Amino acid sequence: MAAASPPPSPPRPKRPKMSSSSDPEAEPTSPSAAGEGADPGQPRRRLKRRKVAILLGYCGAGYQGMQKNPGARTIEGDLEEALYQAGAVPEADRAAPRRYDWARAARTDKGVSAAAQVVSGRFYVDPPGFTDRLNAQLAPQIRAFGYVRVTNSFNAKKFCDRRRYVYLLPVFALDPSAHPDREAVMASMGSGSELAKCVECSERGRKIPGVMGREGKVPSPGGNGVDAAMEEAVSGLEESGISGGGDANGDGEIGLSGNEKVDLPISGDGTEVEKSEQGLNGAGKCDVPSGSTDASVANDLKLETPVIEEEKLPAVDFEKSNGEEMPPKKGTFSYTDEVKERFNRILKYYVGTHNFHNFTTRTKAEDPAAKRFIISFDANRVVSLDGIDFVRCEVIGQSFMLHQIRKMIGLAVAVMRNCVPESIYDVAFRKDINLNVPTAPEVGLYLDECMFTSYNKKWQDSHEAVSMEPYCEVAEEFRGKYIFPHIAAMEHKEGAVALWLHSLNHRNYPDFRDMDNAGMEAKVGAEVESIEEVPMPNDTVSE
Repeated sequence: MAAASPPPSPPRPKRPKMSSSSDPEAEPTSPSAAGEGADPGQPRRRLKRRKVAILLGYCGAGYQGMQKNPGARTIEGDLEEALYQAGAVPEADRAAPRRYDWARAARTDKGVSAAAQVVSGRFYVDPPGFTDRLNAQLAPQIRAFGYVRVTNSFNAKKFCDRRRYVYLLPVFALDPSAHPDREAVMASMGSGSELAKCVECSERGRKIPGVMGREGKVPSPGGNGVDAAMEEAVSGLEESGISGGGDANGDGEIGLSGNEKVDLPISGDGTEVEKSEQGLNGAGKCDVPSGSTDASVANDLKLETPVIEEEKLPAVDFEKSNGEEMPPKKGTFSYTDEVKERFNRILKYYVGTHNFHNFTTRTKAEDPAAKRFIISFDANRVVSLDGIDFVRCEVIGQSFMLHQIRKMIGLAVAVMRNCVPESIYDVAFRKDINLNVPTAPEVGLYLDECMFTSYNKKWQDSHEAVSMEPYCEVAEEFRGKYIFPHIAAMEHKEGAVALWLHSLNHRNYPDFRDMDNAGMEAKVGAEVESIEEVPMPNDTVSE
C-alpha cells in the first residue's frame, strides 16, 4: 500500500494592506529608488508598484483647472511631472497616465481650489518618505497630505460616493442695494430711496483691464466693463437705437405657453457683459455710429487706463475669525435670521434629482447626464476673512457638471437681489425651456471633501479607509495659508464678486423679464394637472 500523503498545510493568512506610514516593513519596489541609501555590499532590491490613493490640496490661482490640457498650466500636469521626478513613475510611463491607472475624484474648473482632492494610481511609494519626496517637486500651493493603500480595482472617480463643495459668498452680495447696476440706479431716481452709483467699482474697473471680458480669452487692454465712461458710451449707443439685448446668437424666441420648445436668448455664460452690449470691438474701442455726434461720449472714450497698483493687505486673523459664526453688525446689511431663512429656502430648490441642463454648458436637456442628485445645500454660517464677512454655502451631491455650482449660486444671488422672482425655479428645471443663468465668479469655490463611504464599509477589515480624517489639521492649515487669503485678497484687490454683481440686470439676462409670466403659467399648469388627476364624486373609478 502506498503511504498516505500528508495533509495540506493551511493557507497563509493575508496581512491587511495599510498605508506605508503605518507599515514599517518596506517591500521591494522600483529599481531607481532601491539604490538610494543602500549598502554597497548588499544586493540591489527591486521595488514594487502599489495601488494607492493620494490625498492632496491646492489653490487654483494661476491654473487652468484640475484636468490636464495641452498648452495650459493645470494641477494635473504639474502633479504628473512631480510624480515622475519623485521616482513614483518610471521613464517609460512618463506623460502616459493611463499606463499607471490614473484617476481623479473631482475635476475642478479654472481658478477653483481644493482642500481635499483624491487621485489614485499605481506608483512606486517605497522606500518611506514618498509624501515628502512628492512635495519637494510640487509648487507650495499644491500639497500632498498623505496616501493610503487601496484595492487593485480602486478608482478615485468611480468609487467616490459624494462630493462636498463650499462657496464663500460675500454677505454684501445678498444686499439688493449693494453694487447696483446702472439700470437699477437710473430706475431708482425720484423714488425716495435712490441707489448710489458704485464709484469704488468704477475705479476697480479702470485698474483691471478687461475685468468683464469673456472667460478663457486674454482681455483687451481697453475693455473695462464697469468703467463710467463705458457705461455712458453704452447709454449713448442704446439711445441711438443700437442695443445688444444680450442675445449673442441673434436667434431666440420667447414664448412660454403650451408644450412648445422654448429657446430663450443666450448670451455667453453669464459671467460678463457681452461685447455687443458694451459696443466694443476686438481692439477694445467703441464703435460709435456715424449718426451720433455726442462730443461727451467721444471725449470719455479717450480716457486712459491707469496701471494696476500693488496694494499691501493686512494679514487674515484666522484664529479669531476663520470658521466662527459672526454676530450681525449694526448699521449695515448683515446675515440676519430673516436673510438666512430666505437664502436657505432658495437653496433648497436645488435639493433632489433635477434636470440641470440650464446650469451647465454643452449638455443638452435630453442627455441623461443632465440629471443630477443634490443631497443637501445650505448656508448657515458666516466667516470673516480680512475684514469681509462671507456666507459659507455648502453643497453635497453625487457629482457635478461644468459650472453647475457656480450657476446655482449665481441664480440664487439674482433671486436674493430681486433681479428675478423666486418663481424662476418653477421653470428652471424644465426640459423644454432654455435659460441663460448667471455664473458666479470661480474664486470663492473650493472642493471641501471627497467621500468614499461604500468602499470604506466594504473593505474596512482589510484596507485602511480613504478619508481626510487623519489629515484634518494639516488640511485646515493649508486652507488658512493658501485658499482663504486668496479669496479675501481677490475681493479686496479686484472686487471679484462686487464687479460681477453689476452685470446682474435685464440687459445681460433678458430671460429674467418674462419669468413672472413663466412662473405663473407653470404653477397654473401644475394645478390643472393635479385637479385632473383627482377623481370627482360623480366619476366612476375602475380598480
